[in-house]
Amino acid sequence: MARAGLTAERVTVAGAGLADEVGLDRVTMSQVARRLGVKDASLYAHVRNLEDLRGRIALLAADEKTIRIAEATSGRAGREALVAFADAWREYAHAHPGRYAATQAPIRIDPELAANAAGPRRAVELTYGMLRGYGLAEPDLTDAVRLLRSTFHGFVALEAAGGFAHQRSPQQSWIRALDALHTLLEHWPPSREGDSA
Repeated sequence: MARAGLTAERVTVAGAGLADEVGLDRVTMSQVARRLGVKDASLYAHVRNLEDLRGRIALLAADEKTIRIAEATSGRAGREALVAFADAWREYAHAHPGRYAATQAPIRIDPELAANAAGPRRAVELTYGMLRGYGLAEPDLTDAVRLLRSTFHGFVALEAAGGFAHQRSPQQSWIRALDALHTLLEHWPPSREGDSA
């Protein structure tokens, strides 16, 4: 019997909070149950197992991150949109490291949940929409999306791991990296012969 007031959403939010505190890989069903003040078995009426919970955390995080990016980039284009997009991405990763990790990990997500989740789909729309402002079309759009994701994720992952020990602040390097990306996007190299989507 499911405990009154306990829902899949509450279990997911509790798991996400725990992931931010201890790391996604260290979250267990027992810890989530303790946080909610229930027995472990009560959780299984709402989530199938730990992998299901991680998938739900990933979808929650994708929604949250996308909302922040959409709000930050609304009404902006070009360099302003790029900087707002990148800053919102980085700020979310700093504020919610466990949730953010879930959005980058190869987690098997329930196909029905994934099909009904707006966050990942909206994230793609926002990214492609921003890049179309630079006049890019396929296959360059996909290549540019991959470049941005690699740059943003690589930077925040190295930053979180303490990988920037040089005296120059990471913030200064972040600003210059965004300047460089903007310049590259404005002067995107022509496609190679035979290149196609």
